[in-house]
Amino acid sequence: MKVLVAVKRVVDYNVKVRPKSDGSGPDLNNVKMSINPFCEIAVEEAVRLKEKGIATEVVAVSLGAKNCQEQIRTALALGADRGILVETDEDLQPLAVAKLLKAVVDKEEPQLVILGKQSIDGDNNQTGQMLAALAGMGQGTFASEVAIDGDSVSVTREIDGGLQTVKLSLPAVVTTDLRLNEPRYASLPNIMKAKKKPLDTLTPDELGVDVAPRVKTLKVEPPAERQAGIKVESVAELVDKLKNEAKVIS
Repeated sequence: MKVLVAVKRVVDYNVKVRPKSDGSGPDLNNVKMSINPFCEIAVEEAVRLKEKGIATEVVAVSLGAKNCQEQIRTALALGADRGILVETDEDLQPLAVAKLLKAVVDKEEPQLVILGKQSIDGDNNQTGQMLAALAGMGQGTFASEVAIDGDSVSVTREIDGGLQTVKLSLPAVVTTDLRLNEPRYASLPNIMKAKKKPLDTLTPDELGVDVAPRVKTLKVEPPAERQAGIKVESVAELVDKLKNEAKVIS
């Protein structure tokens, strides 16, 4: 079984993101970049499937500028076998990402595609669903447990009312939630080995995909600062302030 895993380059989750002075976007100068945490969970799950003898090959795919090779190499150090970079300087949006991944899926023909349920920058939670629709595959989103059984996969997914288990015929798309696993750290020997693992580079033109953005960002600004709270001496004073100052009761 071949497993395809998508990894996205994002600002490290420990970094406090600040907008540019002109509000055109986030300021990424000298900012630490990492694999999106949900994508890291996806890599870990694929590697575990390989360690169990279920998967025979794990392919890590990233889309974006040339520096996305760093995140692919990290995935290779975590246990992926080879990498594919679809190189473009365009600001990729979920539909374009899904179309590019669909083209890679057509080329690689994996039996399972694992993605993070969302990225911590855009927070869209769209790519996995769009990819499944474009590729005509079953989808198991928000996975907290994944079990392969022959030519099918059972996905336990987190929903508002609790847990739901779905059984999908392979090939299928699975998106990962936080409780699926805990990613490992890359050891120094594996980091060195990752430098020698194959990494192919493609372009959107080679894949025949139009990646022009459909949505334009007008402005990026930080959220308004919360005002400090106050203490009241009595319930009567609280009611008075809620009625006359906050005007939330009448």
